[in-house]
Amino acid sequence: MFTTRPELAGTFGMVATTHWIASAVGLAVLERGGNAADAAVAAAFTLHVAEPHLNGPGGDAPILLHDAATARQHVICGQGPAPAAATIARFEALGLDLIPGTGLLPAVVPGAFDAWMRLLRDWGTLEPAEVLDFAIGYAERGIPIVPRISAAIETMRPMFEQEWTGSAAVFLPGGQVPAPGRLFARPALAATWRRLLAEATGPTREARIDAARRCFAQGFVAEAIDRFFRHAEILDVSGRRHRGLLTGADMAAWEAGIEAPLRFDYHGHQVLKCGPWSQGPVLLQQLALLAGYDLGALDPTGAEFVHLVTEAGKLAYADREAWYGDPAFTDVPIETLLSPAYNDERRRLIGAEASRDLRPGRPDGRAPVHDYAAAIARAERASRAPGAGEPTVARLGAIGGDTCHIDVIDRWGNMVSATPSGGWLQSSPVIPELGFPLGTRGQMFWLQPGLPSSLHPGARPRSTLSPSMALRDGEAWMSFGTPGGDQQDQWQTIFLLRRIHHNLNIQEAIDLPSFHSEHFTSSFWPRVARPGKLVIEGRFADQVLRDLLSRGHRAEKGEDWSEGRLSAASIEGGLLRAGANPRGMQGYAVGR
Repeated sequence: MFTTRPELAGTFGMVATTHWIASAVGLAVLERGGNAADAAVAAAFTLHVAEPHLNGPGGDAPILLHDAATARQHVICGQGPAPAAATIARFEALGLDLIPGTGLLPAVVPGAFDAWMRLLRDWGTLEPAEVLDFAIGYAERGIPIVPRISAAIETMRPMFEQEWTGSAAVFLPGGQVPAPGRLFARPALAATWRRLLAEATGPTREARIDAARRCFAQGFVAEAIDRFFRHAEILDVSGRRHRGLLTGADMAAWEAGIEAPLRFDYHGHQVLKCGPWSQGPVLLQQLALLAGYDLGALDPTGAEFVHLVTEAGKLAYADREAWYGDPAFTDVPIETLLSPAYNDERRRLIGAEASRDLRPGRPDGRAPVHDYAAAIARAERASRAPGAGEPTVARLGAIGGDTCHIDVIDRWGNMVSATPSGGWLQSSPVIPELGFPLGTRGQMFWLQPGLPSSLHPGARPRSTLSPSMALRDGEAWMSFGTPGGDQQDQWQTIFLLRRIHHNLNIQEAIDLPSFHSEHFTSSFWPRVARPGKLVIEGRFADQVLRDLLSRGHRAEKGEDWSEGRLSAASIEGGLLRAGANPRGMQGYAVGR
């Protein structure tokens, strides 16, 4: 099978990310003697500079890791919680029935920095200054700007110039949109990192890392965020100006936690995901449903494969909407959702025709609550809204951000899979003292009481960020993931099924045409649903589209290279392999 690039193979180390420079930085750290944790942290900070339209220091970062020395896997939860002042009553008093998708109101505690420092302290070997050196250099001297960054800034330009002037100072140097291919520097961000390192002193490496964490959560970074949120009134997608709810006290009260991953056994593999504070279990639910089919007998680009995977996805995502949330605040019936009996019953709902209904299950006899009709109505209103897209939506900052992904395996067999996101340049205004904006993950809470993902102070939003890892025959096998919001665990499921059932290598499985459904309620403002909508990549055969339409799917073709942003790295028999997504011409895998 032709692939856009080779599946890499070697024995020293593999790094695959959504940007070629971050991948090169990760490999450079391995060449210096660092391990997978060190390389992942260095790559992550580089991505803050290389992909500011996809992530930033004020965002989130769930991390999965395999520790070769102990043969154990862990989750580092880099998803910060809602502020203490973020109550449903507070938003009702503002006249809001959805949390805005931009501005200050949807900000939660920024979790990425502490998560990366936990990874560095507990599993890495290098100093904070050593892993930040690359990112600081690019922030000071500039990094080649990719076309999508320029396009995002151009779309946000009216908002920056008229409202978010702190962002204009950073992303419109000299009043102009940075041209693709030109060097783009972030001096204010570099200065923040240099000050943080200067203040992070201590007698040991671990003490210096903890000092850096305190500088961020309790020191000058938290103080600058607190001041900005107390005084700035920022225009958001509601069409009104609001102050934020996040405080320095919220930041000081939180740290990234270490958790056990969820696990599901599937055809000789054990697949690992973050808990139900993320959408991660939805991949495991899809596997549990699809375990009843002989997928290996199907054409991986045929209509029957697409239909079965799509219909299983609809059922799993319906359960995501009905049952997922922060398990510290809601009882998520995850054991039942993954049980054979529950999935045997649910599998009977998959028929020859496409379903247009949202059909969450009743685990343990519990009744689901989700207003699907309201999500459909919001989609219809959005499609009829005058000026939707340009210029009205852009003027209010409501253009989509996305996400990054990092996979690393070192020569000792340590493995990291991480999906950093949030703090995009489109999300909220830059805090001038720091040179970066905060995230908007709070938009994923509901403002209706009594739902598993209802807003609660201190709760984690049910995030879309969803790194993956898999063991084969009990041994660490593969790290993988993708950007894509609600599509992350659709594209990853398709990729994994094709690897397991069709024996495709990493690059073949990445390159093969993919697809996604928009049937269920979106996690992002304005929280819309489009029943039956299915988008297949343009390289699918026309007959596949006709077959899907005949089954009742509201199917359409997208561009030829438009579905998925996957990267992956694997280890088997001492041989390391990696591949990365060619779509968008940014992702790259490197290794030897």
